[in-house]
Amino acid sequence: MILNMRWMKFGMMLIVPVLIAACGFHLRGASEFPFKTIYVVGSEATPFGAALRRNLKEQENARLVDSEADADVVLQLIAERPEKVILSLTVQGLVREYTLNSYLTFQVRNAYGKIYLAPTTIVLHRTISYNENVVLSKAAEETMLYKDMQGDMVQQVVRRLSVLNME
Repeated sequence: MILNMRWMKFGMMLIVPVLIAACGFHLRGASEFPFKTIYVVGSEATPFGAALRRNLKEQENARLVDSEADADVVLQLIAERPEKVILSLTVQGLVREYTLNSYLTFQVRNAYGKIYLAPTTIVLHRTISYNENVVLSKAAEETMLYKDMQGDMVQQVVRRLSVLNME
């Protein structure tokens, strides 16, 4: 009986990876860009701009350049805005929940002004509960959620750059 269970476990360990590979699952890996060089305009001093530049520098298929004239494409960050909106109140009129919103508007063009991606806005939302008894921990949680949204936004921009139509 124990020997049969061991063989079943061994068989499952062999079958599961084969099934996963057969369904087409694979890790995302590095992004493939339809351009060789990119220049980023705007948001130089913001945490999002720094995170985006850091991500683009790590890409193997495209190089971040220091001049618009040297770039195949120019990623222009038009607007970046966080927002905090009251979502719900208690019976006493105190805030119970907030919605954290993060907006990013950008476009992609070449150095001569030809637009490859018209101005596009990415909007992300997160909900956070609020308790006036733990203000410091809620402020730290809010900061963490904005940082998480920033990372998600960087990934969305990179994915949109990887499917850019340059014709």
